[in-house]
Amino acid sequence: MSRRLPMSQYVVYLLLAVGWMLVQDGVVPVGVSAIPMENQAEKQANFKQQALGGLFHRWTFDQQKPGDTLSGFSQFIVGSNASPAWTVSAEADAPSPPNILKAESSCQTGICYQLLVADQLHYEYPDVTVRLRFPAEGGIGQGGIVIGLQDERHFYAAVVDLAAKKVEVVRVLDDQVAVLGETAITPKAVEWHSLRMNRDTIISKDVIEVFFDGRLLLSVQDQTLGLGQVGLLVRGTSPMNFDSLHAVPLFSQRPVSSPAAY
Repeated sequence: MSRRLPMSQYVVYLLLAVGWMLVQDGVVPVGVSAIPMENQAEKQANFKQQALGGLFHRWTFDQQKPGDTLSGFSQFIVGSNASPAWTVSAEADAPSPPNILKAESSCQTGICYQLLVADQLHYEYPDVTVRLRFPAEGGIGQGGIVIGLQDERHFYAAVVDLAAKKVEVVRVLDDQVAVLGETAITPKAVEWHSLRMNRDTIISKDVIEVFFDGRLLLSVQDQTLGLGQVGLLVRGTSPMNFDSLHAVPLFSQRPVSSPAAY
């Protein structure tokens, strides 16, 4: 014999179903607190735009002469009037010789970021890797990778603090800096370290992952920022070196290879 549910339970189930469908479309019901999300039409448009300019990009900074002004990048400073200082320098022992990229930040304020952002590349779901080195062990340098940059006051970053032995995922919105996640690190006994940051989508949830020296250390969910540029940053008074910057979109409307001829 079948059993009928009380009318009150039918109403609850109906409200839950409607709320779920609204959230899937990026609409938040009144009274529900949530992070604004892109709808499916916006995501599809962003997938197409992120493929512009080619899929795979690698910068070794070896095509420019030491001391030359960097081409193909824009520089920004947040929280300070200090001058940006990103320079190409010769180094025979670089991971990708003969050049490396040096950052000499002179920020004196508590919240100060210097950004170096690749021009004309916009990724919805990027995968970015770089090799980095702190010239003075035990110093106060902090730096890493930027993704989802919409302008110099709206971006995500993976920041390595080798002196404090930790890595953070931060979100910058205007003058508000939110630490979405942080964890302790045990750096390998090497001169050059590896850092990787990507943003993926799993069952309608956007996940940011950070790898340091080949290990997955952080995985956080956030959907505040969507399509954006990628690059590097240093924070505070940070002498840091970079080499072999790679960027690729995890999703694209453009095929990686030609279709088979059959």
